[in-house]
Amino acid sequence: MNFLAHIYLSNDDPQIMVGNFIGDFVKGRNFPDNFHAGVARGIELHRAIDEFTDRHPVVQQSKIKLRPKYRHYAGVIVDIFYDHFLSKYWTAYHATPLPQFADQVYGIMQEYHSILPAAVKNMLPYMMRDNWLVNYGNLQGIGQALKGISRRTRYDSKMNESIFELEQFYEEFKNEFETFMPDLKLHADTFLKQN
Repeated sequence: MNFLAHIYLSNDDPQIMVGNFIGDFVKGRNFPDNFHAGVARGIELHRAIDEFTDRHPVVQQSKIKLRPKYRHYAGVIVDIFYDHFLSKYWTAYHATPLPQFADQVYGIMQEYHSILPAAVKNMLPYMMRDNWLVNYGNLQGIGQALKGISRRTRYDSKMNESIFELEQFYEEFKNEFETFMPDLKLHADTFLKQN
């Protein structure tokens, strides 16, 4: 899953949100030595979410439509597509309006700025300026996100072109997201209860 889903699945706990947000930027297993317990728990949750997502049969269905053209980038694209649906249909998942929720998240990230990995510190101003979490909900915003990631890939991923597949298979991706999201939410909630 991408940024919005990871933050949403943190159950409004600021330290878990931070850890879940930075999870992709923290490597190795010794992170509990480098972060407060709540942030470390968020990193662990991030990894549990990614592992569950990668193995889920509905996510595999979504990837199948993308794999012939985008190969191993199909999973990254699906993560971004799913964030689009979470943003667009936010009111079905969270009581706080998305613009207000996004502002709270940006405030939390600024509060914890000193512990953020360098790459996150570099990215955060752009994320806030362009309000990624809210703008994921429209096709222009998701198109911008795909272009940005495509520019940063080592090889020519063509991820910026995947907006066409999103439009072509829109209802299928939406249905897959809506089927998958309750399973993921239950998995994340269970992880937090058990850890």
